[in-house]
Amino acid sequence: MFKGFGSVFYKEIIQITRDPLTLMLMLLIPMIQLTVFGYAINTDIRNIKTAVYDLDQHRESRELLAAFQNTDYFNIVEYVDSDEALNHAIVAGRVKVGIKIPPDYSDRLATNRQATVLVLIDGSDSTVATQSLTVSNSVGMQESLSRITEQLQQNGLQIPIEMRPKMLFNPDSRSANFMVPGLVAVILQLVTTLLTAFSIVRERERGTLEQLLVTPIKPFGLMMGKLLPYGLIGFFETCTVLTAMRVIFQVPINGSVILLLLLCILFLFTALAIGLLISTKAQNQVQAFQMAFLIMLPSILLSGFMFPRDSMPLPMKAIGYIIPATHFIQILRGIVLRGATFFDLLEEVIVLTVMGVLLLILSALRFRKKIV
Repeated sequence: MFKGFGSVFYKEIIQITRDPLTLMLMLLIPMIQLTVFGYAINTDIRNIKTAVYDLDQHRESRELLAAFQNTDYFNIVEYVDSDEALNHAIVAGRVKVGIKIPPDYSDRLATNRQATVLVLIDGSDSTVATQSLTVSNSVGMQESLSRITEQLQQNGLQIPIEMRPKMLFNPDSRSANFMVPGLVAVILQLVTTLLTAFSIVRERERGTLEQLLVTPIKPFGLMMGKLLPYGLIGFFETCTVLTAMRVIFQVPINGSVILLLLLCILFLFTALAIGLLISTKAQNQVQAFQMAFLIMLPSILLSGFMFPRDSMPLPMKAIGYIIPATHFIQILRGIVLRGATFFDLLEEVIVLTVMGVLLLILSALRFRKKIV
């Protein structure tokens, strides 16, 4: 069944070592991509440029502005003296948020009347706008609650309900802890798939594939002999990007490192099998790249790497389910962030195993058909 595996494996190793520049690029590209994109993709929105039009100019208004600034979300960079100047600062793009405090703000608070603060938000950037809206409402609620609590305590009373939410696994809500493991999965799938696809397509372009097909080498022997050398390279790449994730981005690994590495091997097997399947169809490296591109964008947009899959329409969720990166992202985030065990991730393990075996069998059958 695996006849010829050793010969193909040895030949592939020799082929790889004859091109040290390509080998070095294979090993460095995932590390470079992780470092660049790991810093670039950051959903932690801080220091939103803010302009202030303070008509009150008393201690209470200054305390309110300090409350805005202490959240670290707002950075007051400009004070204006008219409504027109406040609007112009937003239209000109110098600030994203404008805060207008009315002249009777402190007087109303002193007499226990409601004071209204106007917060203008630039909605052209929906992400910044949503964050600004949420935090500004939170600041207003927090300030109101502290005043009500103070009044109730003076009368010996307490607020009826006190919520005490507790953030598990990522208490600081660092986006790197969530995004970088997903980025590792996407990069590894893309690089390992292309590695295998190009290896066989290159044989076809050089005319040596036909020579291999007429030898006594069995299809599974040829598949595994081609797959294993790139699997070893992929495993080395996995170790380097996981080290970079831990050292450069300070993402803690709360689960078992051994389990993580074992499941990385399972994912690499599946990703390499995709490359094998592509190579059975592509006639040249350009076609191989275009076919690999078919799974590139879905791996980024439908795998849960950037957007939650639960909020996607059912057809999009179904497409995302057949992408290996979707399940590997669940495994990575489960082990790295939540300390999940093997049995917690059993469904993802079964799906990846079935995918890898089916893809390998399908690739071997297509090669057998070419031989016949």
